[in-house]
Amino acid sequence: MCPLNPNQFIKKLYMTDNEIHVAFQSLWNDITQGETFPKKRPLLAHYTSISTLESIMRNDEIWFSNPLNMNDIDELKFGMLEGARAFRESAEIKNACPTPDSYKLLRDTFDAMFHRYDTEHVFNTYIFSLSEHKPENKDGLLSMWRGYGGNGHGAAIVFDSKKIEHVEGTVPLIISKVSYAPNVKRSAWIEGKMAEFAALIRTNPVPPEKLYIPINQLFERIKIFALFSKHDGFSEEAEWRIAFLKERDINHKFDSMFSYAIGRNGIEPKLKLKIAPIEGYTSLDLSLGKIVHQIILGPMMASPLAVNSVQRMFQAVGKSALSDRVIASTTPYRPQ
Repeated sequence: MCPLNPNQFIKKLYMTDNEIHVAFQSLWNDITQGETFPKKRPLLAHYTSISTLESIMRNDEIWFSNPLNMNDIDELKFGMLEGARAFRESAEIKNACPTPDSYKLLRDTFDAMFHRYDTEHVFNTYIFSLSEHKPENKDGLLSMWRGYGGNGHGAAIVFDSKKIEHVEGTVPLIISKVSYAPNVKRSAWIEGKMAEFAALIRTNPVPPEKLYIPINQLFERIKIFALFSKHDGFSEEAEWRIAFLKERDINHKFDSMFSYAIGRNGIEPKLKLKIAPIEGYTSLDLSLGKIVHQIILGPMMASPLAVNSVQRMFQAVGKSALSDRVIASTTPYRPQ
């Protein structure tokens, strides 16, 4: 058995489930709570096309994308594959186990969890991307208009995260700030996490049939790191994300929202999240009218005609209350 040594046997035979959870919870201690939701609640802007804006308002839903179909496709793959490689090659984890058989048991448990995620859960992992938005900014970010806002012909929907209720417990939706670092530092973080895990395995007597508990803690930490970290070449986007993890939706409240979209890249899976109350997960008054702070039209839409047209669109789709929140960017941008 991997984590047990003779001295520990004298002191205590095994840890309880709760003791295991508490001991390995320290794998999360590097997260600075004050820098992310719910302690930090900034304005968050989603840059998109006018047609998507109309669809969001008409259907009261936002579309989450699978991270494997996003522009920076390697980010999830990098984190998960690098995490798996680091675990399998960690001499520290191997040396924390007293016998080859105990190490094999630990590794098999990790491999089974990785295989399950790869075959059952990654397909239904979804992300909605936003950019941190300063309250005084009435124009949006030029780089975001170029990259995501229709090259200035789109819109930025600014959400107020203060209006989003935080629900304690296991919730399928995670709102968090994205961290940025070059790949060499991201790999170093993963290696450090493996060393930390090895030290915990060495000093905590976990029974073999309960190895899935610490392995799950490690696996979840690596997964969240992969979902909320990116190469520092994207740092100017100041990204926040809402991530949906199907394995956490134990009550299947989101199953009806799984769908697809057909676009320029062919067909791809989507989570079409309804902005409406979800029992047990949201406030009873959740709505676009509550959480939308402002709608900024792109620099190429900066005319009274465009503003009036979008306001009329809101009236036509039953969102008249949002009409007075529409403004136009004054950034003097003209694409070549």
